[in-house]
Amino acid sequence: MLELVVTGNDPDAASEVADNVNGVCYAADPDDRRDFPFRTLVRAMTDSPDALARAATVGTYLGFSRIIRERPLGADPGAASPGLTAIFPMVHHPDLTHMQGDNHWRDTHAPLALRHHPGMWDYTQLSVVATLNGPSYDGFALVSFASLEDLRERFFGDDHDRDVIRADVAKFADMQRSPRRVITTETIYHQRPPVPAVTWPHD
Repeated sequence: MLELVVTGNDPDAASEVADNVNGVCYAADPDDRRDFPFRTLVRAMTDSPDALARAATVGTYLGFSRIIRERPLGADPGAASPGLTAIFPMVHHPDLTHMQGDNHWRDTHAPLALRHHPGMWDYTQLSVVATLNGPSYDGFALVSFASLEDLRERFFGDDHDRDVIRADVAKFADMQRSPRRVITTETIYHQRPPVPAVTWPHD
């Protein structure tokens, strides 16, 4: 099923919105003042897009989530998940269409990521089906590690891992136009992938 994905810069607004819609919130460390393309990302499944407006000051996207590797969640709803999640916004390679780039990301890059990111314990590809407003992205890679040390030291196992991943990314992504990664903490307010906050009776 499709999700609404919104990006912004206000962590309080993002957490409140995600809580209200049973969403998932990713927020950068407020003390990290580096120039990020956004500081928060919220995932939600809702029939009330306006409910996300306060958290959607940078961009709004319709996306489809592909779970490539899933860790045991290990956190109560509304509490910060263990570890850190690096979010990589992706723009497709200029020689490819969106579909060609997305297919490569799904079918070729995902298996390579599983082999060449030894510290990665959780990986979801948020494939953008439509950019509703804001910067045009083809997807967001949500890559999680147990600790900042693992992110820094075990993103790659060795130089071969680094070379394989970088060479493959260059085949499907525009390295110049894809922004820097955003290091975040994840908070799941109900479950992940998100589900609607309201359910309807049916026979």
